[in-house]
Amino acid sequence: MRVFMRRCWGTLPVGGCAGRRKIPQWPALAGLSGSPGGEDGWGVRVREKPPWRVLFFGTDEFARETLRALHAARENKEEELIEKLEVVTVPSPSPKGLPVKQFAVQSQLPVYEWPDVGSGEYDVGVVASFGRLLSEALILKFPYGILNVHPSCLPRWRGPAPIIHTVLHGDTITGVTIMQIRPKRFDVGPILKQEVIPVPPKTTSKELEAVLSRLGADMLISVLKNLPESLNSGRQQPAEGVTHAPKISAATSCVKWEEQTSEQIFRLYRAIGNIDGWIGVRSVMLKKTLTATDFYNGYLHHWYQKNSPVQPSQCRFQTLRLPPKKRQKKKIIAVQ
Repeated sequence: MRVFMRRCWGTLPVGGCAGRRKIPQWPALAGLSGSPGGEDGWGVRVREKPPWRVLFFGTDEFARETLRALHAARENKEEELIEKLEVVTVPSPSPKGLPVKQFAVQSQLPVYEWPDVGSGEYDVGVVASFGRLLSEALILKFPYGILNVHPSCLPRWRGPAPIIHTVLHGDTITGVTIMQIRPKRFDVGPILKQEVIPVPPKTTSKELEAVLSRLGADMLISVLKNLPESLNSGRQQPAEGVTHAPKISAATSCVKWEEQTSEQIFRLYRAIGNIDGWIGVRSVMLKKTLTATDFYNGYLHHWYQKNSPVQPSQCRFQTLRLPPKKRQKKKIIAVQ
C-alpha cells in the first residue's frame, strides 16, 4: 500500500505543513516504516536508491570542486551513483562565466542561469556556495530535498562568508557540514554529516578553501551513496553556538593601525587577500590622500620596524590608477 502525504518541515507530521504538493514522506520525517520509494503526487516515480538525478547550484571555486566530484561520480559507470547531472549558476559579467559555469561547459553539462532552473525531473538538489535563497516551491520539486555543502561546523558561521570569518576570528578548528536546505533562512536545516578539522596556523582563506572544498566534495558523495538513510538520521542544529558570517564590508575590512595588534592586521590580510596575497585598499584616511609610496615611507615603514617581525623588504606596494568613473579618479593601494 502506498501512503501519500504532504511534506512537513519538522521531524514529525504535527501542526501545519509547509508544502502543498503531495509527495511521499521520508521515514525519519513521517515516523513511518518503509522507504521513500513509489510515486509522488504527480505520478513521477521516486527512486529508492541510486543512480540519482541531480540538479547542482553553485558559483565559485569551492562549488566547482563539489561539481567536479559529482561529474566524476556520473562518469563512473561501475558505481552508478549519478545518472543525470545539470547545473544552475548566476550571471557573470565575464564572457567565460564563473568557475562553475566554466567547468560545466568544459564537461558538456547542461547549464542554466538563475533564476532559470530548467524543467527536468530530479531526485535531489545540491547547493555549494550559491548565495541565493531558494524558495519553498523550488525545494519541494525535489523528492529528497536540496542538500547544502557548507564550509563550517554549523551552527557556527551561518551565512555567505564562513571561511573568511573562520580566518578573520582566529578559529583553531573548522570543518564542513552537509545539511538539508530549509526555506526562508540560510543554513538552518538539519545536519546530515559533519566533520571537524584543525585550522593550520597562519593559513589564508584561499588555502583553507582548497582543503575544505575537497573535504566537502568527498562528504557529499558519501551522503549520496546512502541518501535515504542519511536523511532519516539527520539531526537538528543546536540552538547554542550560533554565529553569522556576513559578506565582508568596508567596516569589517578596515585596518585601524593605532588600535589593532599586528596579529589582528595580518589575520585580516590572510582572510581577505586574494590567492597571491594582495589586498586592495581603496583609500587611506589620514590628513590627506596618500599614494602607496607615501603611505609606506611616512607610516607603514615605521610601524613595521616597531611592531612586526616581518621585514619591510618582504612587502611590496604598488599604486594602481583605475579608469575615471563618474568624474572621480580613484586610487588603489595594494599591499602584500
